[in-house]
Amino acid sequence: MAQIQDIPKLISEFVELAKEYLLQETVEPAKKLGHFAGYSIGAGALWAVALVLLSVAGLRAFIEVLPVGAYWEALGYVVGTIVLVGFIALLVKLMPDRGVYDPNPNQNGTTGNVAPQPSPSQNGDAS
Repeated sequence: MAQIQDIPKLISEFVELAKEYLLQETVEPAKKLGHFAGYSIGAGALWAVALVLLSVAGLRAFIEVLPVGAYWEALGYVVGTIVLVGFIALLVKLMPDRGVYDPNPNQNGTTGNVAPQPSPSQNGDAS
């Protein structure tokens, strides 16, 4: 048991440990998360720029292959737009589902936050 004289020292020790713990468990993970978010946003921006530049280069190369004429050039733009929209649709379709993950689902497959509804046989109704 602590003596009366030791209480201020114990309190200051507790405050110091609490500060260190909060710093370790909140600030450091937040910094790591910030770095991860920054690199992710940067990578996404670079991919977007690359997609735009490659699509423009592909469009210009496709128009060079077509015969000379305004209608052929317009056809090249239409085909390039259709191909780009199709590519984006394919990427969206192939993107993984990032739904909410519950490691402890109930027996009926719902998450732990949702109360299961009793079936008619469980609540004693014979009808």
